[in-house]
Amino acid sequence: MDKSNLLSVDDDSTLVGGPKELSHLLSEAPHRRKSTILSDADMYKIMECPVCTKSMYPPIQQCPSGHALCSNCKMKVNNKCPVCKKEIGNIRCLVLEKFAVSLLLPCSNHTLGCQEMLPYYGKEKHESQCIFRPYSCPSPGSECSVMGDLPTLLAHLRVSHRVDIQTGSSFSHCYVKQDPCSVADVSWTLSLFNCFNQYFCLHFEAFSLGTEPVYMAFLRFIGEESEARKYGYCLEVGGNGRKLTWHGIPRSIRTHHRSVRDSHDGLIIQRSLALYFSKGDGKELKLRVSGKIWKEDS
Repeated sequence: MDKSNLLSVDDDSTLVGGPKELSHLLSEAPHRRKSTILSDADMYKIMECPVCTKSMYPPIQQCPSGHALCSNCKMKVNNKCPVCKKEIGNIRCLVLEKFAVSLLLPCSNHTLGCQEMLPYYGKEKHESQCIFRPYSCPSPGSECSVMGDLPTLLAHLRVSHRVDIQTGSSFSHCYVKQDPCSVADVSWTLSLFNCFNQYFCLHFEAFSLGTEPVYMAFLRFIGEESEARKYGYCLEVGGNGRKLTWHGIPRSIRTHHRSVRDSHDGLIIQRSLALYFSKGDGKELKLRVSGKIWKEDS
């Protein structure tokens, strides 16, 4: 436990005007100049709003009895304390706001590898950007809610989405659609590649760009954006003696696949050209997308 989370209580100490939760924890300490160490769980409990159960940030409100709650929840309870039912009024809990300044707490992603100890008021911002925060499942077909670290995510993709992992930096995949004239928003099952000790996923999607139905292929990196920029890739599609190519940088799976699609950051193929590449009578789409991934020079 960091020393900043060590509270000392002696015979002459009194707590005046503090919230009930803090008073109760400190009153349990022996009054003989011994120290009380509050666990991280105790710290969270003190700063937890009893209504929304989220961490409280200034302005923190309190009722006349000392029960604290966040200002956003004050209106939710019709200005009545959720604990003692007294009128809350406009009492600011300054002691709790100052108490929070002294706290150093571990990142909530510490079980995933983050070793940062954070000031209370900077914890939320850090955790929103922490490189150890869980990743969302990159499968585009359904809005899968599974989140986890990379090993968990890869295992989930293999088991739940039945995605095979291809080893190597070169690939070639064929996409077939029986009714290409009725293009709605469609996401084909993504393909996974393992190369350079990293993982990449290839997306192939159909959507309308304005009034024109189009197809789009793009690559995402399973990891952070800073690492994704260390790699490059190319995609190629063609037929009937014609060829269309794309060179780009993979986007991190931190960026939602729809955001990548809507930014047009990939190989876009108009339907008329896609049908021409398919070498058929226009009744079946049959596109082969080939590509290669490489590591950029440092």
